Amino acid sequence: MKELRTTSENASHRIRDDGVTNLVEYLTISGILLLLMIVLMFSVNAVFMEGPANTLSYHAFTDIGNGISVRIVDLYLIAPYNGTISTHIGIPEDVAGKNYFVEAKNTGKDQIIEVSRGFIYSNISIAGIGATRGVIGNTTGGGWNMIFYNSSGVF
Repeated sequence: MKELRTTSENASHRIRDDGVTNLVEYLTISGILLLLMIVLMFSVNAVFMEGPANTLSYHAFTDIGNGISVRIVDLYLIAPYNGTISTHIGIPEDVAGKNYFVEAKNTGKDQIIEVSRGFIYSNISIAGIGATRGVIGNTTGGGWNMIFYNSSGVF
């Protein structure tokens, strides 16, 4: 006859894997959540930090271009018929913590001030003197910035 074991003997030979199952479940869920957190951090940086900084930069570039355009027109209004005149202008050293570039261009039909950094740029028309005087030059936000007028056209 076959000998039957008691319940206490069966329980002692049974392998208990509840602890391992809980550990594997915890590690799996924690790994997935950590991966989602990393993806979320990159998304938050692009959406909530870079987007508003680029919008701020565009509006600041527009203000800087308007200010330079006004200063050029003001200098043109007081410029001597024969002679030279120059003035120092104050523009911000950086916008949103980064440097930028300012360039006066002739597009053929209009004179513009382009303020740019990378793919963010603003074009401002120089009102009033585009047809009469050519404006050229460039600068950056840092250092001394100067507008110079010479009636002979030689710089």
